[in-house]
Amino acid sequence: VQLQASGGGLVQAGGSLRLSCAASGRTFSRDTVAWFRQTPGKDREFVAAIFRANGGPYYVDSVKGRFTMSRDNAKNTVYLQMNDLKPEDTAVYSCAAGRNLILSSITKSVGYTHWGQGTQVTVSS
Repeated sequence: VQLQASGGGLVQAGGSLRLSCAASGRTFSRDTVAWFRQTPGKDREFVAAIFRANGGPYYVDSVKGRFTMSRDNAKNTVYLQMNDLKPEDTAVYSCAAGRNLILSSITKSVGYTHWGQGTQVTVSS
């Protein structure tokens, strides 16, 4: 499966963006799908995931109540709606998919076998 992420941009603090991750090559409705983010010099950070067909979504504490992850199986696409953005949300966001993850491992990037290219999100103060 190939993943294509889009939707990043520059936004002021308090604003919103919606990221999309479109899959091609096969359906990924049964995959665990996640969003990670990374800033220069830091490790990749888990943001959100949907476990297999419909478990969760699960979020890192820092985005709970502000970000919403969803999937549209008809479009073979997952989304990350980001509201009330903060400067500390600035990062390159990447989507990832994998078929063989267990729930306890969804926050770890190592279990994901397919990655989209990153999309830059910049939040100005």
